[in-house]
Amino acid sequence: MAPKPLDVAVARNRKARIAVAALFLSNGALFANLLPRYPEIKADLHLSNTVYGIAIAAFSAGALVAGLTAATLIRRYRSSRVAVVGTLGIGGFVVVAGLAGDPVMLAAALFAAGACDAVTDVAQNAHGLRLQRNYGRSIINSLHAVWAAGAVLGGSMGAAAIALDISRATHLAIAAVVFGALVLIAYPHLLKGPDHDDHRSQLARDGSTAGTAVYLTLVALVVIAVAGATVEDAGSSWATLYLRDSLGAPGAVAVFGYVALVGSMFVGRLIGDRLVDRLGERTVVRAGGVLTATGMGAALAFPSVPGTIAGFAAAGFGVATLIPAAMHRADQLPGLRPGSGLTVLTWLMRIGFFGAPLIVGVIADATSLRVGLLAVPVAGVVAFALAGALSARPQTSRS
Repeated sequence: MAPKPLDVAVARNRKARIAVAALFLSNGALFANLLPRYPEIKADLHLSNTVYGIAIAAFSAGALVAGLTAATLIRRYRSSRVAVVGTLGIGGFVVVAGLAGDPVMLAAALFAAGACDAVTDVAQNAHGLRLQRNYGRSIINSLHAVWAAGAVLGGSMGAAAIALDISRATHLAIAAVVFGALVLIAYPHLLKGPDHDDHRSQLARDGSTAGTAVYLTLVALVVIAVAGATVEDAGSSWATLYLRDSLGAPGAVAVFGYVALVGSMFVGRLIGDRLVDRLGERTVVRAGGVLTATGMGAALAFPSVPGTIAGFAAAGFGVATLIPAAMHRADQLPGLRPGSGLTVLTWLMRIGFFGAPLIVGVIADATSLRVGLLAVPVAGVVAFALAGALSARPQTSRS
C-alpha cells in the first residue's frame, strides 16, 4: 500500500529537522574549535590585550558588514545552499586564522569568517523557521539548543587537542573536514524549493504605523540583545585567557570557563520555553539578569579557578533566553512590517559582538582583565533594568 501524503510530509519534515539541526551543530562547533587556541595565538604573535581585542573584533566587523547581504543571497540561492556554503567558508577561514603569522592576517581571516557566519546564521534560521511553519509549532529554540551543544562540542575538541598536544593546523583542519562533510551530507535532506513566504500581518494590511513608544521599545530590545551578546562574547573571547593568564589555570582547564558558559546556556535553552510559558519573558529575563550579575560578580570579587568557572556557568544560564526573548518581542511590535523589527534587532545586536572584545581589551590594558570582565555583571544589571520592554505573558508567534 502506498504511503499517505501526510505520512510522506511528516517523514520529510523529520529528515529536514535532523538536517537543519546538523547546520546549527556545525555552526556552533566550528568557531568554538578555534577559541581554546586564542591564548596560544596571542602568545605566538606577541599581541597586547588591545591588539588582541582589535583582532578578534574583526570577526564581528565582518559579520556587521556582510549581515545585510544575507536576505539577497537567500532570495537568489535559497537558504539551504547559502547555509551550507557559508558553513564551508567558516571552516576554511578558521583554519587560516589558526595559521596566521601576524595580527593583520589573523584579523583578515576572522573578518572573513565573521562575514560567512553572519550570512550562515540568517540562512539557517530562515530555513529553521520555514520548517517550523511546516510543523505548526515552535522548534526554533531546540535548534538553538543544538547550536549551544555544538559550541560545547567544539570547545571540548579544542581542549582535547591541547591536552593531546595536537598542532593547531591539524586540529582545525580535522574540525573543518568533519563538520564540512556533515553539512554536505545534510544538504539533500533540507527542504526543497524557494524560501517564499506570503505572510502579512493584519497591522500591515490595516496600514497601521509605529509610534515613538514602539521605536523606544525596539531600542530597549536592541540594548537587551547587546547585553546578551556581551556576555556570550566574554565567554568566547576572554574566559580562557583570564583563567589561564590571570588565575594560572592549565590550558586544558582554562577552556572550561567557555565550556561552562555555553553548556549552561544549552541547558537554559532546553528548559527556557517551559519557564517562559509559566512565568513570562519579562520575569525570566529579570531573574536571568540577577543570576548573571550576582554569579559573575561574586566570581570576580573572590577570584578562583572553580569559582570563575561557576561564575561563567551562572552567566550562561542567566542569558540563555535573553536574546530569543528580545527577538520574539521585536517580531511582534505593532505598526512595523513583518520581519522588520527582528531584522533590525539581529543586525544591531552584532554591535555587542563587535564592541565588547575591544572595550574589554582597552580596560584590561588600562587596569586588568579582571576589571574588564565587569562587563558581564553590568550586562546582567542592564537586562534586569530593561526587561520591562519584554512580554509579561507568553504570546503566540506570528510565524
